Amino acid sequence: MLKGIDRYRIPPGSRVDLGKLRTSDRSAFDGDKDAGRERLQRLNRRLEEMQEALYAERRQRLLVVLQAMDAGGKDGVIRSVFEGVNPQGVRVQCFKQPTAPELAHDFLWRVHEHVPGNGEIVIFNRSHYEDVLITRVHELVSNKVWRARYEHIAAFERMLVDEGTVIRKFFLHVSKQEQRQRLQERIDDPNKRWKFSAGDQQERKHWREYQTAYADAIAATSSEAAPWYVVPADHNWYRNLVVAEVLVATLERMRIQLPKGDPRLHGLRVK
Repeated sequence: MLKGIDRYRIPPGSRVDLGKLRTSDRSAFDGDKDAGRERLQRLNRRLEEMQEALYAERRQRLLVVLQAMDAGGKDGVIRSVFEGVNPQGVRVQCFKQPTAPELAHDFLWRVHEHVPGNGEIVIFNRSHYEDVLITRVHELVSNKVWRARYEHIAAFERMLVDEGTVIRKFFLHVSKQEQRQRLQERIDDPNKRWKFSAGDQQERKHWREYQTAYADAIAATSSEAAPWYVVPADHNWYRNLVVAEVLVATLERMRIQLPKGDPRLHGLRVK
């Protein structure tokens, strides 16, 4: 495991100041990019093994929450960290703008049906946290409403944990300058231009408000059972390595047990 990986974990009750957390930090790994990519490949293989065991065991569940500013690397993490993992036991759920039926219910209504079942890993690409982020920044609900949602989210996650779900939450912490460069690359590269929308420019104008909203949400909802990790995300390879290390360590602590199988099969030879 990387040295001191828990430096990125936010202890319950901590005050979070994202401006003081380095987006380019690489201090948990001694090697360079090539060495980091080699280590990630080993972690990929281990993650693949453990996901298969989790799927076979059918007793535990893992929910991975990814949040970031635009171009923070959520898709990149999913592609790189879960490369080679059997998609039969892994689901990715994206949460876009709520539909009319979803808006007619409480804000967690659309989320609950997508949490993992026994044997599954589910990745939330954006999540229920959008309802204390974009709704706050754009004043779509009152202060009273979004502040109350912190406790609603914490209670929801406590319930999931009590029912057997392991939760790990990652904020991919990218700098404003790095975001600008990545968005420009999307515009300049015809193969990536589809990823860019005019709204990306507008959201950048609210950078400071989003940083405050993220910091408050992370501080209010990081718990022992459902911790937040603020992952330096300016270097893609390091970002991926940190997330993979945390997930492999988490799965190992779950003490997954493969089914023993029918004892009558011992010594059987297929003809």
